Amino acid sequence: MMRESGTLEKSGGLISPTSSRSVTETVNGSHKFVIQGYSLAKGMGIGKHIASENFTVGGYQWAIYFYPDGKNPEDNSTYVSVFIALASEGTDVRALFELTLVDQSGKDKHKIHSHFDRSLESGPYTLKYRGSMWGYKRFFRRAMLETSDFLKDDCLKINCTVGVVVSTIDCSRLHSIQVPDSDIGNHFGMLLENQEGSDVLFNVAGEKFHAHKLVLAARSPVFRSEFFEGMDEDRNEIVITDLEPKVFKAMLHFIYRDTLMEDEELVSSSSSCASSTSDTLAANLLAAADKYGLDRLRLMCESYLCKDISVNSVAKTLALADRHHAMELKAVCLKFAAENLAAVMRSNGFEYLKENCPSLQSELLKTVAGCEEECSSGGGKTRSVWAQLSDGGETNGRRVRQRT
Repeated sequence: MMRESGTLEKSGGLISPTSSRSVTETVNGSHKFVIQGYSLAKGMGIGKHIASENFTVGGYQWAIYFYPDGKNPEDNSTYVSVFIALASEGTDVRALFELTLVDQSGKDKHKIHSHFDRSLESGPYTLKYRGSMWGYKRFFRRAMLETSDFLKDDCLKINCTVGVVVSTIDCSRLHSIQVPDSDIGNHFGMLLENQEGSDVLFNVAGEKFHAHKLVLAARSPVFRSEFFEGMDEDRNEIVITDLEPKVFKAMLHFIYRDTLMEDEELVSSSSSCASSTSDTLAANLLAAADKYGLDRLRLMCESYLCKDISVNSVAKTLALADRHHAMELKAVCLKFAAENLAAVMRSNGFEYLKENCPSLQSELLKTVAGCEEECSSGGGKTRSVWAQLSDGGETNGRRVRQRT
């Protein structure tokens, strides 16, 4: 919609007309929700759901609700239901939605319900207040779902896209000049690769790395102190005994380029096995970041390790985070362990925690107490987490945290 003023007359000539433009568009965001253990979720009851973590789109919090026994009592659990809910405060939030049930056979025959790329007679959907939902009570017939390619290894995958409608006044100029993204990391990276002007040599398990004292000092307070504040200012060769060459190379890559290496081992070596958590490149790089005061690198490693937290790995990841001052990763581990306490207590990693990190057990107790208080105020659980703790985690079956 274009709104223009008329031409005004003024003594001495005409004033140029003014103009403005109202732009209505959507701010889009997506979330992938994996439902592992579908067969165990069945029977939780009609109208009860499993919720995804909240995600933010357009300044609002959203969540996906999956009802394994359906939402509508009249359907008698014949269908599963899926909804997208407004999870934060808001009034008359207008949005477009898309729900995709992923075909896991590789044939890309996904089941898609979408508002996007088509005309809507009544316009975008309006959510009146927090807790309002859009979705389908009869999303999929349950008997058909359980024999379809959408269910694989007892796992469902649901992708959701939300487009929040926003209107703005565009007063930008008709012409603009695009400024490319910063390439300073590429330039410094070439400096590292070409070894031009290098003035320090690192010997790491027999492998040599050339670098520049000024660059290292600018990035790391530990290197700055070693090169310019200590007694070894003139030392041009340094032997590193507590890092592997691959880890040191990845750390140099970050120091010069401010990014993580595109390293297959970093991406693929993490697993749900607790014994391997501390052996991955990401874990060793976290230790190096802590040693050399590289706070941004430490957070990047925390973010990566956070994605692979599981019942089997959380205990050792918690110990790793505590050892290397990774406070955000530690908080995530404590919360995950408290919410899935019974299953975690049966893992080998928990035995490691009891034997090697008694102080972390105390912190876990405090986190459990916080979860207990939160759940009590919200209506309680079927079984107290304190009861799980006292009997060593012996519960009937594998319990996964569910929300109703």
